[in-house]
Amino acid sequence: MQPHLSLRHLSFSAVVAGFVSVLVGYTGSIAIVVQALSASSVPASEIGGWLTMLGLAMGISSLGLSLYYRIPILTAWSTPGMAVLATSAVGVPLNEVVGIFIFAAGLMLLCGVTGIFARIMQRIPQSLAAAMLAGILLRFCLEAFLAFELDLLMSGLMCLVFLVSRRYAPRYAIVLTLLVGIVLAAGKMQGMDFSHQALVSWPSWVTPKFEWASLVGVGIPFFIVSMGSQNAPGIATLQAFGYTPRISPLISITALLSLVLSPLGGFSVCIAAISAAFCLGPEAHADQSRRYMAAACAGVFYLLAGIFGASIGVLFSNLPEAFIKSIAGLALLGTFTSSVTLAMKDEERRDAAAMTFLITASGLSLWGISSAFWGMVGGGLTYFIMRRRDA
Repeated sequence: MQPHLSLRHLSFSAVVAGFVSVLVGYTGSIAIVVQALSASSVPASEIGGWLTMLGLAMGISSLGLSLYYRIPILTAWSTPGMAVLATSAVGVPLNEVVGIFIFAAGLMLLCGVTGIFARIMQRIPQSLAAAMLAGILLRFCLEAFLAFELDLLMSGLMCLVFLVSRRYAPRYAIVLTLLVGIVLAAGKMQGMDFSHQALVSWPSWVTPKFEWASLVGVGIPFFIVSMGSQNAPGIATLQAFGYTPRISPLISITALLSLVLSPLGGFSVCIAAISAAFCLGPEAHADQSRRYMAAACAGVFYLLAGIFGASIGVLFSNLPEAFIKSIAGLALLGTFTSSVTLAMKDEERRDAAAMTFLITASGLSLWGISSAFWGMVGGGLTYFIMRRRDA
């Protein structure tokens, strides 16, 4: 039964979790998004408009899905899909690129409507999903300390504030760490010039064109990595935190949104994994049934980032790297700990969970598909073999 929607469920911690989710979502991949759009024949004058539409698409879907299902459902563009575009869509005319987006979104919609994807995801044990999430988050947690090499003062102070706050005011640890980081980052960003950047930029309609060569050569790889490396980890992340979303409707709705908005630049709407972790843990709210408000807040921030997409993209891409790595790693520390604990709790699946964790954390990439997918494949195969041996 869904909890009753109430503004009383809104909390300061949820607002902060939502903000950090969007902050990390943008800064973690905005560079590759711009690179992919440039490689996909999107004119430089239109990139700001496409960023606007992407932000609006994420905001509408995150806010709407979270409030409707009362589950912290955060959406994101497919970063692995961006990597495919950056390398495979070079020289492809813009009309054909939009055709590729519509084709890939249609395949995703087919997966959602038929329920094929849901049946696959429902067979993944929770311990393996938690192990996969821990493997994804490990790199972010490690980079919080590698950031000491980039800026010892900033990273050291942020880490110190986080530890002291966790001891005396755990509910506000991330808030205080974020505030200290923003103050230090602001001093390093003085003199940034936004005068050449339009405050608001809107996309233009692009009529799609479908060519078999580009659909097969770029569209199918884009579809595969978006489903395997973005949607699958996103659903598994929700499952790892004990949520049981209606998978087929989620995939169908996000795919349909991509299908409709592709000619305007909203070409990739998937279920978030890494950025969603900020809204799923106890830092968002102690009560699991109220954490959906964190994802809803993230949706609002996405909408704001979308409206001012061009300027926000420039701002986020110029934030100090040490600040981004520190706040991301420290904010995910509690989620990483709980994921590892859950993954290794089930003795029967411990070997499979360890295999999932190690493959995911390794960063392995085969045929353009990320390690999160192969981690689940390797963990599932290990569980199958070990279970048959025990039997």
